[in-house]
Amino acid sequence: MIEITTGIPALMKSIGDNAKAALRTLATAPTEQKNKALISSAESLRNRQNEIISDNAKDMGAGADKGLSPALLDRLALNEERIEGMAKGLEDIASLADPVGDVTAEWDRPNGLIIQRKRVPLGVIGIIYESRPNVTADAGGLCLKAGNAAILRGGSESFHSSSAIMESLKAGLIAAALPEHAIQLVPTKDREAVGEMLTMADSIDVIVPRGGKSLIERVTAESKVPLFKHLEGVCHSYVNCDADPEMARDIVVNAKMRRTGICGATETVLVDREVASKMMPSILNGLIDAGCEVRGDAVIRALDGRVTEASKEDWGTEYLDSIVSVKTVDDVEDAIDHIEIYGSNHTDAIITDNGATAETFLNGVDSAIVMVNASTQFADGGEFGMGAEIGISTGKLHARGPVGVEQLTSSKYVVRGSGQCRP
Repeated sequence: MIEITTGIPALMKSIGDNAKAALRTLATAPTEQKNKALISSAESLRNRQNEIISDNAKDMGAGADKGLSPALLDRLALNEERIEGMAKGLEDIASLADPVGDVTAEWDRPNGLIIQRKRVPLGVIGIIYESRPNVTADAGGLCLKAGNAAILRGGSESFHSSSAIMESLKAGLIAAALPEHAIQLVPTKDREAVGEMLTMADSIDVIVPRGGKSLIERVTAESKVPLFKHLEGVCHSYVNCDADPEMARDIVVNAKMRRTGICGATETVLVDREVASKMMPSILNGLIDAGCEVRGDAVIRALDGRVTEASKEDWGTEYLDSIVSVKTVDDVEDAIDHIEIYGSNHTDAIITDNGATAETFLNGVDSAIVMVNASTQFADGGEFGMGAEIGISTGKLHARGPVGVEQLTSSKYVVRGSGQCRP
């Protein structure tokens, strides 16, 4: 894709008009036709693997020159395994039940009216995301399955990678005889394009921002289009006094270190003060041996001289890196209070063998995803059996948690009568 650097308002208007035109066909497209586009796109990704990796190398080189952190470079990187993951993700989306047209409720009125509530596409969806190029495939595929037109604006760091992936999505649309403009990638790195998208209320029905704090703050402040907000992932793993020590170590190390650059990575570990000396040495060894920098409060620092002092800012920081903060708390209520103050309503987990304490945590933590005895790295639509996700919505309107095909639909009420007039 050739980058366009001039005439951004006219460019974005054209993209919006094309999306609305494509929506008219896509919203009523048969399931089989949408699935053919998804499966053909997956096949194209595999066939164009070398080209995609070559284009990704351009982004990786530019990212290294720009000084991106190892974690951000990891989010940007594509290889055979990750391309296969994108292809498999599209096939998984194709295998999902089509939500469009699903009747979620039906009832009769005493006057003979028959009323149905059924799922319909949301419309044109704008997705603004940063360095992860796989979002191009995930978001485009999910929108397609739910009958929505998609306008994708990827980060400048992943421009070449996302453009290469977009070519495969376009090939899938053509193979299925669906409008090429059903999925569009904004062909510019210019930040003005984001500003234009945020004002396109006549063309875009909802915007999904997926990125860091500065992106979310800008979109929230400027958007005239409704949002599914995907805030930063300040995720917690709380080691309760009734946790199994070996389970706690395994879960915490995985939750932090499996992939440090994803939004479901644990950034703060909480532990009951009364068992810190029993639980934490093994956990600290596991984290540090895996290459993690640990910042802790006075109790944690006293347990291991390799732990540095945590500042107040650490408790609310999404590191997206091999860094974790560790804090002691009095009990489950104290842990809930800490998460309420410093968390981002994304994903938080408790590790405990006490069922009552687990329920207190699940009911008390106001996050999109709450877990018991599991790694926060499972905060992912694919892991939830949803095929893929556009992001984890941390807001409370319409969709919360992983945004998959079902969450990309709205409702329509269908009323059937036999000549009734309201008295």
